[in-house]
Amino acid sequence: MVDTARRAAVVTLVAGGIVVVALALWKLRLVLGLLFFAFIIAAAMRPGIDWLARRRIPRGAGLAVHYLLIAGILAAGIAFAAPRALDQVDHALSPSGKAQIARATKNSHGVKHQVLVALQKRLNHLPKRNELIKPATQAGVKAFEAMIGILFTFASAAYWIFERDKAIDTVCSLLPRPRRKLVRDTWDLIDAKLGAFVRGQVLLVLLVGTALSLLFWAIGEPYWLLVGSFAGIVEIVPVIGPIAAGALAVGVGFTSSVTVALLALVCVLAVRLTEDYLVMPKILGDAVGLSPLLVLVSVTTVGILFSGWAVLFAVPIAAVLVTLFDVVIRNVDPAEEEMPAVIFSARESEA
Repeated sequence: MVDTARRAAVVTLVAGGIVVVALALWKLRLVLGLLFFAFIIAAAMRPGIDWLARRRIPRGAGLAVHYLLIAGILAAGIAFAAPRALDQVDHALSPSGKAQIARATKNSHGVKHQVLVALQKRLNHLPKRNELIKPATQAGVKAFEAMIGILFTFASAAYWIFERDKAIDTVCSLLPRPRRKLVRDTWDLIDAKLGAFVRGQVLLVLLVGTALSLLFWAIGEPYWLLVGSFAGIVEIVPVIGPIAAGALAVGVGFTSSVTVALLALVCVLAVRLTEDYLVMPKILGDAVGLSPLLVLVSVTTVGILFSGWAVLFAVPIAAVLVTLFDVVIRNVDPAEEEMPAVIFSARESEA
């Protein structure tokens, strides 16, 4: 009886501890998400920092170069695209812009009419530019929280650049010696996959946004810069992003004419096919090693279990889980796996 009671007490304590830890992790899911994002950013920057370090540039200076490069790209994009984009937003929300959409809606029927009605409803609920920039306590608080989150993420990424090797050594020191190399190789493989995926996604966002903006401008798509920029940004959302971009391009094209809408659809499909069959294999290659079906399932699962923003982490999470499954269950040796890289494979770069 005493042994049974002791075992029941131990089981109860363990189960209760697991529940408490699970609840704590759920409460801290935002912080954990930001930390995971920081680790991904660090993985994307580490090869560049190591490349600079081999050329006698201190790692701290290499990190600063990467952050300055990111800030420069964002500043250039804001300086060149933001004024034109704001003008297009003003026109879309102005009486003349809404009147243009209303006329197109009135003279349409069928699918075109339904698309234009939906677009008109969305525009009627959007604020004007002065309402967007008007000081408000709630907006200020949200902006401050977002700024804190951004600073926390990039600061954590900077620390992880320097602390990752120590963390690996600490984890490996807790394991039997024969397992240490396997853990280290698995960690390096996951890090390489995440880094290659992020660098490839950034290139795809820039390429798709630029290509579609220019194509929309050429065919006379209304608000071509806004629609093209939106299409580039939503590339970071697997599966759902390209579908949303295509739907928006066609809907905005209908405000001009059916011909423009069809040309917009052709442009989106052409860019998508080029991306899938030419750009993706060259830029991303087999960076994460996931099939399209697994990506779709991962996006849907993460979206259901967590909030919408967590969909951004669906592919990285799936890549980590698949790698661990291969190593732990299928006994794959991570040291024999080809290290993924952006644009060129690891073997090509070594050659």
